Amino acid sequence: MRVNVVSDVHGNAKDLARAGDGADALICLGDLVLFLDYADHSRGIFPDLFGVENADLIVELRTARRFDEARDLGRRLWGELRQDRDSAIESAVRRQYAELFAAFPTPTYATYGNVDIPALWPEYARPGTTVLDGGRVEIGGRTFGFVGGGLRTPMRTPYEISDEEYAAKIEAIGEVDVLCSHIPPEVPELTYDTVARRFERGSHALLDAIRRTRPRYALFGHIHQPLVDRMRIGATECVNVGHFASTGRPWALEW
Repeated sequence: MRVNVVSDVHGNAKDLARAGDGADALICLGDLVLFLDYADHSRGIFPDLFGVENADLIVELRTARRFDEARDLGRRLWGELRQDRDSAIESAVRRQYAELFAAFPTPTYATYGNVDIPALWPEYARPGTTVLDGGRVEIGGRTFGFVGGGLRTPMRTPYEISDEEYAAKIEAIGEVDVLCSHIPPEVPELTYDTVARRFERGSHALLDAIRRTRPRYALFGHIHQPLVDRMRIGATECVNVGHFASTGRPWALEW
């Protein structure tokens, strides 16, 4: 058996259409939406609406962790646009989802990232795509558990939830062979982004579950340029499957 795994697709529909090549199934760990490309500020919903100069500025503010100033800039830009924020974002996300879900091969097993909008997924997930969040599935005789979304941060991305809600989803999954999530367990080496030069939020509940239930693998994404992309925690191989938006390459799990 071979399963290809991707995360942080961020609008890369072209490579996503080939991500299942040579595999029995594709797993997607979320973040389909591209709101703003931090490597190329001309790409994404934000520059489409407000221009590249404003995208440059908001990236500068967020990178410096000046989140209040970034939010003030966002409020001003939305006011000047004279368009309902939620409607404009939803329309742009729908266009991206239509293209991205059409690119998924059959079968695909997917969970949400922190920038995704779960309420829209049922409209675009076609036969052959199974969406899981706090659920489990058997693939080739191994049990895979999925927990989507992220934890609350000053960035206030669309699918951030409380630590308690996140922990409850992990508890619902129980013991699995492969634990799949969007965010990593709370380990400094796995949560530090070397380009952004900051720690992102990982999950203590994930780390506790890994130590307690000892899955063979814990797979995740979220950190685009991790200090460490692979390490063992007890019996578990923890793997950041990579920033698919930039590499266009899936990570392969074979058994």
